[in-house]
Amino acid sequence: MDREQLILDRLERIEAQLAPLSESARSTAEFKEDIRPLVNLACQSLVRELGTMETRFQLEDLLRLVKTTFKNTRNLTYLLDTLESATDFALTIEPLLKSSIPALIHHLDELEQKGVFRIIEAMMGVRAKLASAYSPEDIDQIGDGLVVLFGLAKKLGHPRTRAFIEVVTDFPSEVDLSQCKPVGPMGLISAIRCSEVQDGLGVIVELTKAIAKVKVPNNGAIEQ
Repeated sequence: MDREQLILDRLERIEAQLAPLSESARSTAEFKEDIRPLVNLACQSLVRELGTMETRFQLEDLLRLVKTTFKNTRNLTYLLDTLESATDFALTIEPLLKSSIPALIHHLDELEQKGVFRIIEAMMGVRAKLASAYSPEDIDQIGDGLVVLFGLAKKLGHPRTRAFIEVVTDFPSEVDLSQCKPVGPMGLISAIRCSEVQDGLGVIVELTKAIAKVKVPNNGAIEQ
């Protein structure tokens, strides 16, 4: 009796252990029954889609794609590394762009308000007018003349030159030509006694010496 009871107990324990497995198998079977219509529908849709692609897709194309991919593995790796570097660069420069672009827009707005762009546009218009009014040879000669003018402007920056020009431009305001009287030979002799006249004659002599250094040959070029 005890042995039979022991066997029954073992059978009960085995049945208790197999009960979850049986329940799981039952649930799996129910899941299969529930999902079978969906799988059938998906397979039918896949077959229809593959049927529409049959004329466009060939197995040889897939094999060629695989072979090309294997042959260009190094190039693909290089492209991916380059893309990664470009992404890192974009992420690094993004904060700088966020701060610099508004400042650039503000600066461009200030230039617009000051009329800088209108001046540039007007200068482009002047260039167009010059191109329509003068030939390239004329523009070349004008450029040579501008170079000479810039050289003269540079010379005008010398302190002595500036002082001389300032004195000469003051003559009209300091001299009243309406009070000039005729002067004969005796008047000249008398005027030479004046120290101011003597200083003026000295200046004229020095200017005459400087002018004498310039010679104009037949071709019109100035020699010094």
